[in-house]
Amino acid sequence: MTRAVIFDVDGVLVHGYHTNPARIRPWDKDMLADTGVDPARFKQEFVFDVFVKKVIVGQMGFVDALDRYLPSVGYKKGGMAFAHYWLEKDSVLNEEAVAIARALKARGDCRLYIATNQEHLRAMWLWGKLGLGGIFDDMFYSARVGVRKPEEKFFEHVSRAVGPQGEPPLFFDDTPKVVDAARSHGWEAVLFDTVDDCRNHPWIAERL
Repeated sequence: MTRAVIFDVDGVLVHGYHTNPARIRPWDKDMLADTGVDPARFKQEFVFDVFVKKVIVGQMGFVDALDRYLPSVGYKKGGMAFAHYWLEKDSVLNEEAVAIARALKARGDCRLYIATNQEHLRAMWLWGKLGLGGIFDDMFYSARVGVRKPEEKFFEHVSRAVGPQGEPPLFFDDTPKVVDAARSHGWEAVLFDTVDDCRNHPWIAERL
């Protein structure tokens, strides 16, 4: 029986946000110069509010939420233009982690999945534009599931979708509370700080 190997996106497959502050590569570092929108204000008023509370769990569309917010900060081009800017800037693949996933796919003795907190538009961008759909079997993301990691319902949904396993799903995530929740659900979860945490895992290492 094949094993499910599951990767988070941000901080694992994609450079950008990481729970470890030393690993963060801010996608919004040029936002003020490029768009006129102050990144600190945007983060506080949009990301930590409507984006996290509604967009990321599928209760409101990404572009719709941007259309409602952006006029308040003087941005004139509209939600589609700003969403495209965000998606392009927040799309730096961790090529070493992706290479591990490709190598595992070539082995053929596991099924590869993504488990991530995402809204619909970026999920499709990751899947199609960045090519993750050519490597992974499926992507389970919060707007699709209706809840975010580390909520128990998220892990229940993924476990049902991947089906019975000969071994617990092997999961790599950069957020300690998510790793703890996955372990409580019976998964083998590994805290991902750098790619070595994946590469040197015994089950992975013997397949590379």
